[in-house]
Amino acid sequence: KDQEKMIDYKAVIETAEQLYQDYKVQELYDYLVQFKDCTNDEVLWRLARATTDKGKDSTDAEVKKSCMFEAFEYAKRALQINENNFACHKWYAVLLDYTGEYEGTKARISNAFSVKKHFLRAIELNPNDATSIHSIGFWCFIFADMPWYTRKVAAALFATPPTSTYSEALYYFQLAEKVEANFYSMNLLMIGKTHLRMKNYSAAKSFLVKARDYPVVTPDDKKAHEEAIQLLSKIGVKS
Repeated sequence: KDQEKMIDYKAVIETAEQLYQDYKVQELYDYLVQFKDCTNDEVLWRLARATTDKGKDSTDAEVKKSCMFEAFEYAKRALQINENNFACHKWYAVLLDYTGEYEGTKARISNAFSVKKHFLRAIELNPNDATSIHSIGFWCFIFADMPWYTRKVAAALFATPPTSTYSEALYYFQLAEKVEANFYSMNLLMIGKTHLRMKNYSAAKSFLVKARDYPVVTPDDKKAHEEAIQLLSKIGVKS
């Protein structure tokens, strides 16, 4: 605790943000992990984000999985320290869902209401955070797009299982874009993909082209680029 008093966390956060903007994933992780035992929520949620990015950047499935569970521990502690920090709720929800994916369909569905609750709380605390709004949209899309056999699992777990519609998903994706235009390749992809599910082919094409042409910097950008090309080919657009 005495050591913590001597740390200038404002400077730590400024350095972390610069490394994040420069997309220096490993360097950012190595810098922040030295503060992993601190009690500063702003540092801990950034460490959770950095560890998540480190996992996404890895091609090793075990490293990826290990990073997501490690990141979740930082997110849990950040939220325990400050329940009024929107970013703590956001990263708790993100990582509750990511770790749930590894634990199987049943676990992921069991976590669904809690994931949504924390994203909604993040938006309540900061209505201008486009990523949280996108994440609610993604939650809605997953449950709108759920195949019948997964619905059976959900129905067995909950008296009233989580449900949504493509219209609701589209509302949040478009709202995220309104709050911060062009902020995330995956949001452009999901607007296009949702329009496609709703058979709005012209609008789908417009956003899928934007996702395809978005600069590829992160693994998410690469994923959006590749999926956009695949979806465009299905509606007769050559890339």
